[in-house]
Amino acid sequence: MEHIVIIGNGIAGVTLAQQIRKKSDSKISIVSSETEFFFSRTALMYVFMGHLKWEHTQPYENDFWKKNKIELLQGLITAVVPDLKEIILENNTKLTYDKLVIATGSKPNKYGWPGQDLQGVTGLYHKPDLEALENWAPTTKRAVIVGGGLIGIELAEMLRSRNIAVTFLVREKSFWDGVLPFGESQIINRHILEHHIDLRLDTNLVEIISDEKGHARAIVTDKGETIECEIVGLTAGVSPNIDFLKDSGIELGKGVKVNRFLETNIKDIYAIGDCAEQHVAIDLRRPIEAVWYTGRMMGEALAQTLTGTRTAYKPGHWFNSAKFLDIEYQTYGWVWAAAKENEEHFYWEHQSGKKAIRISFDKKDRTFLGINTFGIRLRHEFFDKVLTSKETVDYVMKHLAKANFDPEFFTSYEKEIQKHFTSHFVGIITI
Repeated sequence: MEHIVIIGNGIAGVTLAQQIRKKSDSKISIVSSETEFFFSRTALMYVFMGHLKWEHTQPYENDFWKKNKIELLQGLITAVVPDLKEIILENNTKLTYDKLVIATGSKPNKYGWPGQDLQGVTGLYHKPDLEALENWAPTTKRAVIVGGGLIGIELAEMLRSRNIAVTFLVREKSFWDGVLPFGESQIINRHILEHHIDLRLDTNLVEIISDEKGHARAIVTDKGETIECEIVGLTAGVSPNIDFLKDSGIELGKGVKVNRFLETNIKDIYAIGDCAEQHVAIDLRRPIEAVWYTGRMMGEALAQTLTGTRTAYKPGHWFNSAKFLDIEYQTYGWVWAAAKENEEHFYWEHQSGKKAIRISFDKKDRTFLGINTFGIRLRHEFFDKVLTSKETVDYVMKHLAKANFDPEFFTSYEKEIQKHFTSHFVGIITI
């Protein structure tokens, strides 16, 4: 019987195992060093905030894996030996495979800051991070978060829920301004400050200072300022967790190099999820996509290949969603921080400063290219269709009501948005 070994029990690896089991009786083993059972990584913050218990983060009962004949092994893998088709665990246990899938996810970036390995310093990615925060929080008066992305703002919200003062160091001149255009970035800047978070823009970490017990007691910024704190959150992005593969012969870049079929350079070895890096990026996507839904889709595609139907990974139109404190964010298609030469941006912001829409479209033929929404929930299905059929911005504006996710419970802003659009761009069909 063929033995498929999956390294990593995140959304990519677990989706793959489930989908293989639906189509095949192959022996499946999932090896993970983090937790015995799969959990929802995005739920970590809600456990800390008291909205969920740990057991609520596990989508499946503990006996699910045994019932489905999926073997779970807990242990840290130190090496992969392709010539022998085996993996080696930290305790020197060896496990042989017929097919190997690397789904080891990401690890928080550390940039060699002095003091980055002290007690009190953590990311927000793994279960041990949550356990460390729970341990340190009761005696913490102030935390400093380094890095202005989605994980950083989640950690800020978590700590504020425990009445811990938070200073937020963001190296950019405006929050997430490499991704968000100016208007939306300014909304989030204001919102962070309104939640009593000490936002320091254009500020970098220089070092973390230790107390006499090896615990963080302060940080120093590149502005020469020392800020006392007991927790330092390192949230300056993530990178593929692939150090154990350096001597394996598997081709590596920033991640594990794969083709469209998620195959590595070595036969019978594949990579999926956050650790996989496409040789050539798909459309306008990044070669590495550390996004929950793309990990799931890679698992689904590879399961087809491993059960006899060779299937390329095709993620479709880009979309994503997040929450900046209590402002929901959605993006469909492509809206760049700065409009490209062929693009026009339409921006509407509600007078409250809490809701906004930005639409990107082609200057020449008015083809709709993408949309950002803040504080207004719109339907994925609608935008997936208009992007596929390459509708015009005028069509999208005319049919905004169809895109509204929940018109019964959310105030409709379509008329105001449409009026604002017509005052800036001629050509819309009269509503």
